Amino acid sequence: MKQEKRKPISKKIRSLVLNVSAISMFLIVAVTLFLMMRMRNGFQSILQSYLENNIVEQIGNTVKIANSEFSKYVNYIRESSDYITDLYENPDKYKLREVGKIDKTVVDSYSLQRNFNDFDVDVDQYLDELYLLANIESLWKPLLAHNESIIASIYLGTESGFSLSYDKYAYVAELNSKGEGHFKHLSRPWYVTAKEKNETIFTNVYQDDYGRGATVTCATPFYENGVIKGVVAMDILISDTQKELIAFNMGESSYSFIVDEKGYVVASPEIDKYETNYQNINDINCEYYPIRNQIQSGIEGIEKIGDAYYVYIPSKIINWVVCAKIPQKNVMALVGVVTRYIYNMLIIFAIVAIILLIIILYVSESFSRNISEPINMLAKDVSIISDGNLDRHAKIVGNDEISDLAKAFNNMTSSLKKYIQDFTKLAVERERIGAELDVATHIQSSMLPNSIDAFPDDHRFEIFATMDPAKEVGGDFYDFFMVDDKHLAFVVADVSGKGVPAALFMAIGKTLIKDHTFIENNLADVFDGTNKALCESNKEGLFITAFEAVINLETGHMRYVNAGHEMPFLCRNGKTFEVLKIKPGFVLAGMETVKYSTGELTLQHGDTIFQYTDGVTEATNINDELFGMDRLKESLNKNTDKSMEILLREVRSDIDKFVGTAPQFDDITMLGFKFISK
Repeated sequence: MKQEKRKPISKKIRSLVLNVSAISMFLIVAVTLFLMMRMRNGFQSILQSYLENNIVEQIGNTVKIANSEFSKYVNYIRESSDYITDLYENPDKYKLREVGKIDKTVVDSYSLQRNFNDFDVDVDQYLDELYLLANIESLWKPLLAHNESIIASIYLGTESGFSLSYDKYAYVAELNSKGEGHFKHLSRPWYVTAKEKNETIFTNVYQDDYGRGATVTCATPFYENGVIKGVVAMDILISDTQKELIAFNMGESSYSFIVDEKGYVVASPEIDKYETNYQNINDINCEYYPIRNQIQSGIEGIEKIGDAYYVYIPSKIINWVVCAKIPQKNVMALVGVVTRYIYNMLIIFAIVAIILLIIILYVSESFSRNISEPINMLAKDVSIISDGNLDRHAKIVGNDEISDLAKAFNNMTSSLKKYIQDFTKLAVERERIGAELDVATHIQSSMLPNSIDAFPDDHRFEIFATMDPAKEVGGDFYDFFMVDDKHLAFVVADVSGKGVPAALFMAIGKTLIKDHTFIENNLADVFDGTNKALCESNKEGLFITAFEAVINLETGHMRYVNAGHEMPFLCRNGKTFEVLKIKPGFVLAGMETVKYSTGELTLQHGDTIFQYTDGVTEATNINDELFGMDRLKESLNKNTDKSMEILLREVRSDIDKFVGTAPQFDDITMLGFKFISK
């Protein structure tokens, strides 16, 4: 096979830099040119769409301002309605306030005025209601004081037939013979519309009778126990608001205008503040006739008609539509400015690309030389080190990443030498520890009684136990032994912690329990003595949970004591296993002064006791789910007719299936005892 021609790293670096730079520059230029060409064709429509959206947003913001402004007056008039409603429904809370006859000579001074719908009227029949409603002046007076330039007047009319107004002008057609004002409020549009719709309404724009300019009226009913008693209204001067709404400028000949709900153009740059003859967009001679349906549709939008764009956005508060007209040439002028800017940027980009390419050619040569020389030196030193010469040190040139790499190789060489020495020692030590742990495992296993050969000739009971440590040695233990020829004792216990310390503490605890167990001793005394002995030398703070039972093999009488251990399962005569609910007591070696208590029960022929450590119920699968008491009970009840050995093996099989590939993290100990009797 022909050997590939060697190519120095300096040439590779130079070639790589040049190729990457040239390809990158080519791709950037090509993609940019392609995008620019595409942009030239599509940018006009994109920017045009953006500008259209911008126009709609500007008018939309204007409408939001109008809604906010008129919402304020809606709140004012509704506050008045609520106050008047409270006057009718709770008259005892208020004092009657006299309202005098109207004085037509009073001008430029606000006052509360009364008028009657009928010309000839018996005033006395209205006075109580009239004087009660006069309390509204306390609300209207500060309201007008803060809004005098906008609110022309505020007034109410009642179903009873009289009206009250707070104004500086006298709203009367004429005075009757009694000097009372006559004003037919029951037939006025603001009264009739608000009453019929039973909601807050705005009237169409009209010119104020006293020459104050364009005005709208906001009106809403008031009630007594849900029944309309009249309407309260407010006249709002809208000249300044109109100016704000049509203050729109997007180039020459652009402007905005307002159309009311009947189609009248009530505000535009050409309409005077005191205009009374408004043009309607439904008039065929109106400039806006072609878009009348869009404006009155109740939705917002933008339309291009002829050589201009028309924007229309309705106000939900006052039932106006704010519109704008923008000549198409204004929009296209902005598109042209941006397009020219893009072409200029393209020329600048091309010039910069050429300059960068020249600089890259020069820099790549110097770059490849500066990198390749230190690398070649380092490669030579590394080759010598790799041949096994760990006393060789790489030469350090400069102060950069390559010099850092050389230092790292030197450190690695020193570390490798030390590692080889330490590894040799560690291997010897691990072999020694492994042998000792193997011995410890055998010792611990030999300390536990053999379930199979323990009592081959005694047929009064059946007992079997297993202990599977999580590590080489464990902290769980079990024990069973004959106290005398007719009493059997068994113990299941769990030491806190794992490994060698727990195993040593286990050996001590197992020995103490067995040494203290005598027939004449109460089991509570056995655990009392064991607990005190363990507490005396427990500097490591370990503790033991334990359960011990002593059974009379002739009568089935069982005494037991529990020190913080799991509750056992009891199966009566091969039926079903149930948890034997007993008090857990306190753990051994936890507190020297603890006292334990003995429990008792009587076993019948065929009764089975199953005791275990928490490694059974807390066995965990890869989904962090616990085996738990319910699964343990289910597993036991599947094997009630089995021997103790098979019962324990089936339970362990169910645990292994549940846990799957998850590692065992705790010791698993189980003991089964079946009372057979004679």
